[in-house]
Amino acid sequence: PVGFTDLDPEGMLIEGFDEMGTMATIYNYPYYVDHMKRLGFEKEVDWIEFRIAVPDSIPEKFQRIGEIVAKKYNLRVLKFTSRDKIRKEYGHAIFDLVNEAYADLYGFVSLTDRQIEHYINVYIGVLRLDDVTLVVDQDDKLVALGIAMPSMSEALRKSRGKLFPFGWYHLLRAIKGHTDVVDLLLVAVKPEYQSKGVNAIIFNDLIPRFNANGYKFAESNVELEGNESVQKQWEYYEHRQHRRRRAWKKEL
Repeated sequence: PVGFTDLDPEGMLIEGFDEMGTMATIYNYPYYVDHMKRLGFEKEVDWIEFRIAVPDSIPEKFQRIGEIVAKKYNLRVLKFTSRDKIRKEYGHAIFDLVNEAYADLYGFVSLTDRQIEHYINVYIGVLRLDDVTLVVDQDDKLVALGIAMPSMSEALRKSRGKLFPFGWYHLLRAIKGHTDVVDLLLVAVKPEYQSKGVNAIIFNDLIPRFNANGYKFAESNVELEGNESVQKQWEYYEHRQHRRRRAWKKEL
């Protein structure tokens, strides 16, 4: 299973059936894997997911890297208190950056303008702006972003997938941050700034805010198994790889 865009759920669950998934992923029973193998399908690509403990403070090395990189490339963090303002000033820029940063990833298809408008309306309206970090250059051009939101998983479980009669209550509480888990929805860096430590700037801003909001754990969501540059950033934190998903292939 591969979505039409990189923002759609990807991969059949093959490990971590006893772990609660995120809102951005799908669940299937373990016997699905047996069916695929019996039908002659083989691994095409795997995605893995991590559960990361939110540290009480920014790791010293990470903080130092962020400060050095920000100064070297004249970068700064941009925060917003208005959804309309972030939508008007950086809505398209956010997804243009996603198109650039994810262009070489497996199965990625660039978002069209129509799709971008759809995702702007879907995502920006429900985000806690505290959990959104934009990094801009000296000309206020977007070079990196980190977008997270409170986990909706427990709320969706309690609501049994229904808004009424009481499902809305659990979902509203989760949106307002009554959870100790935060989902990392998007982390993207312009290609020319990748592998230069810009991610440290993002998490140096987010970690104190995660602590202030009471988040104890972060869910990475899916990362390609071979994307070592993304996975290396978790080495500074207590973490565990707890779910794996797969796209299958069969030669005909």
